[in-house]
Amino acid sequence: MGPHPAVAAIRLAVRRTLADLAAEAGVPVAAPVRAPQSRPAAALVPAGATTLIGNARRHPSGLPRTPAAPGSPLVLVAVSGGADSMALATATAFEAPKLGLRVGAVTVDHGLQAGSAERAEQVAVRLRELGLDPVEAVPVRVGRDGGPENAARDARYAALDAAADRHGALAVLLGHTRDDQAETVLLGLARGSGARSLAGMPAQKGRYRRPLLELDRAATRQACSAQSIPIWDDPHNSDPAYTRARVRHEVLPVLEKHLGGGVVEALARTARLFRDDADALDQWAALAERDLRTAEGSLDVGRLAELPPAVRRRVLRRAALRAGCPAGDLFARHLESVDLLVTGWRGQGPLHLPGGVEATRRCGTLVFRRQSD
Repeated sequence: MGPHPAVAAIRLAVRRTLADLAAEAGVPVAAPVRAPQSRPAAALVPAGATTLIGNARRHPSGLPRTPAAPGSPLVLVAVSGGADSMALATATAFEAPKLGLRVGAVTVDHGLQAGSAERAEQVAVRLRELGLDPVEAVPVRVGRDGGPENAARDARYAALDAAADRHGALAVLLGHTRDDQAETVLLGLARGSGARSLAGMPAQKGRYRRPLLELDRAATRQACSAQSIPIWDDPHNSDPAYTRARVRHEVLPVLEKHLGGGVVEALARTARLFRDDADALDQWAALAERDLRTAEGSLDVGRLAELPPAVRRRVLRRAALRAGCPAGDLFARHLESVDLLVTGWRGQGPLHLPGGVEATRRCGTLVFRRQSD
């Protein structure tokens, strides 16, 4: 009898991601190990014992107990202890050794709740029991810039980046699901963001991979239940003080009730479509910026004005980021103001952008520079 359908679906999604990573790392594909056709009665394994199948020790549940050979490429899993990340970690522990990959994990202690350090260490112990190695529980200090949710996210990614660098990890796997994608699209809509924001979270960005974006949150809970995996539900995920929690528990249920089922899937599909469009426009903008940039590094205003607005604003964004604007602080309203220097020029003075960057129209060109330069 095979695994629970939710377990099988998650393993398949993880296997695809890991296979791509193994191919990128040049890991040779091992020949499949054939199980013997029959087994003498004396060789039957007692309940609870560990057996050796192929090159991986497996518990009777099917989970590998030893990683791939030392020195094999390492993949890290970001684990909070919730159903999404625990299901991801368990599936990765099952699939990675078969592809010649080692698998470890990082759980980040944000220090925002009483007992968070002890809880992080409990998660780390569970991960080690699954055979993941190395496993780290990393404490971070959450700042205040951008609000509590953004500050916690920034601290978390900084810790994950540091861990990946420290261990030389090939990639970091994140447990975001289709439900998370739908929430991200709704948040983008509420902020009046552009296509890039409405494109949601990418399945791949730099060292980060999101294998579960095509699966819903219910599947991860079912998978954990089917495998008797303990999970921890972060109370912040249901705290109405947090915007994403309100979207999850108030906005999406109302949409599902009044618009019918399938809203989450439709929003995730919308993200995929927007991503295709945004990728194409970004490529166009990259080529346009290269062609419009003068020898001094400014942008030719006349040729900028000839571009479609969606492409022109992307060129302006790229130029602002290149000059030192923080990406998280540069919003549509900033780019609309800069765009007026191109399309609505009436002699207005320099514009002050986040990060101490100044945009100025001068002699038919648009100049971005740090005010301190």
